[in-house]
Amino acid sequence: MTTIAPSIALLDVLANRRSTRVFDAQRPVDESALSAALEAARWAPSAANTQPWRLIVARRGTDTFSQISNALTGFNQVWAVNAGALVVFLADTEHDGVELPWAEYDAGQAAAHFTVQAHADGLMTHQMGGFDRAAIAAAFSLPETVRPLTVMAVGNLGDLDAADDAVREREAAPRIRRPLSETVLVDA
Repeated sequence: MTTIAPSIALLDVLANRRSTRVFDAQRPVDESALSAALEAARWAPSAANTQPWRLIVARRGTDTFSQISNALTGFNQVWAVNAGALVVFLADTEHDGVELPWAEYDAGQAAAHFTVQAHADGLMTHQMGGFDRAAIAAAFSLPETVRPLTVMAVGNLGDLDAADDAVREREAAPRIRRPLSETVLVDA
């Protein structure tokens, strides 16, 4: 895989993080590392300390895992079933009957904290937007105010040589980011 380096020194866990599609389908997820990642998500910042994220955690081999993996769409169904766990990140958009317009942003921070901690502890992650949100809501009887945002595959890195051609091709794509000068719109 071709990788470009960050333009400024970063923490190794940030600079070396990547989203893989190659998970070890035999090895169970490390429970202590998964627990630490969940705890990191719990400690993410939130507006007015509302903590508007909710999670559904499913280990491979469970009915819950099957329900989530069945809701995945397209190419995600090919590779994500090998992950040790699937985690659905949800935004609870109301608190005590009051709308929380920042709920999705805060839930995204929880997902980011989860990802960084997981990578620090040797787990791989890959977030997916390709899933049927209505199927997740129905499968878990979610109220309208709780919105599925992303499904994250979590587990141990698998053998790239054992992956199918489409997965290997995507894994070989360069890991690039647009320049900071194109990201920052105003820097006064």
